[in-house]
Amino acid sequence: MNIEEVTGPDNTNEFIRFQYKMYQGNPHWVPPLKSDVSFLLSTTKNPFFQHAEAAFFLARKNGETVGRIAAIIDRNHIDYHHEQAGFFGFFECIPDCSVARELLGTAASWLKKRHIEVMRGPMNPSTNDECGFLLEGFDSPPMIMMTYTPAYYLDYMERCGLTKARDLYAYLAIIKDVAAGGRLEKLASSVKARVPGLTIRPANMNHFQREVEAVKVIYNSAWSRNWGFVPMTDAETGVMAKKLKPLIVPELMLMAEVNGKPAAFFVAIPDYNQILGKINGRIGPVGLAKFLWYSRKIRDIRVLAMGVTEEYRKKGIEGLLYLESFKAAVKKGYERAEMSWILDDNVLVQRGCALMGGKLYKKYRIYEKNIS
Repeated sequence: MNIEEVTGPDNTNEFIRFQYKMYQGNPHWVPPLKSDVSFLLSTTKNPFFQHAEAAFFLARKNGETVGRIAAIIDRNHIDYHHEQAGFFGFFECIPDCSVARELLGTAASWLKKRHIEVMRGPMNPSTNDECGFLLEGFDSPPMIMMTYTPAYYLDYMERCGLTKARDLYAYLAIIKDVAAGGRLEKLASSVKARVPGLTIRPANMNHFQREVEAVKVIYNSAWSRNWGFVPMTDAETGVMAKKLKPLIVPELMLMAEVNGKPAAFFVAIPDYNQILGKINGRIGPVGLAKFLWYSRKIRDIRVLAMGVTEEYRKKGIEGLLYLESFKAAVKKGYERAEMSWILDDNVLVQRGCALMGGKLYKKYRIYEKNIS
């Protein structure tokens, strides 16, 4: 076995294709768009790499590719959290622990040479993207922007000396049950009484950039104390907005304002993974036709993000946003909602998910190892 650093388009394509080989025939894995993965890996196109650097590696055995990994340093994370932490991501390997050991060792060595003391992952490439190995819930596909990985990765991480850093939770709720809950209606009335001037409205897609700016400010403030959080730059926000705009259902992107001033936001999107599973990573003419056809048949949504400014936290606005969005979702024919991801120590949000009728149905794990 040998480990090769990825250089040039041929090796990059092999890095991308290996994941498809790994999961061929797996009914629960959802193939991402190859163009999306290519963009994520591009150190010239992805604005994440304006403040980060990475190296990508392939493991080969007897000439055959058997694994891949990325080693990542995010200078914004180091500056924000004041820790010499680096990351590994995009990890895949065949059922052979020796391959995992070589890949993780290569990533750790690359990070250590750059004065990194802790290796954490998987991050693909950060907490603002997909992250974590699947820990529980292997019997169903992931929803949009969530991961699916084999169970043996968990064993390999522990055998290679990594330990749990954090677990991430995903809750699943039946939307009509939440929308019809009299308890939430009472909550809505009490919230409006406590917060005079509060209004909830759907996103204005004609002024989408203005909505995105409000979301960015609230998001970076509301999430500032969360483990692993790094504020998104203007360039990253712009790319995310461009990617999500075609996927947004305005009634599921809600803005809360108090006397016209932004106070909170809520974003849920249809589970487009139900379509991606049918087009095998390509959005050509046939893929586009399938996308348009099957998008009308999606019945699940994923609550992607929510944030409340500090001034209006713990006043029940979160519950009101859920109620209004779920009412809209019922009218549009959606049946289930995933609320993810939630940190394992975020008890307050977990209670909120339970209030929405959510049941914990998937868990993901992020590992770490001291490499100093």
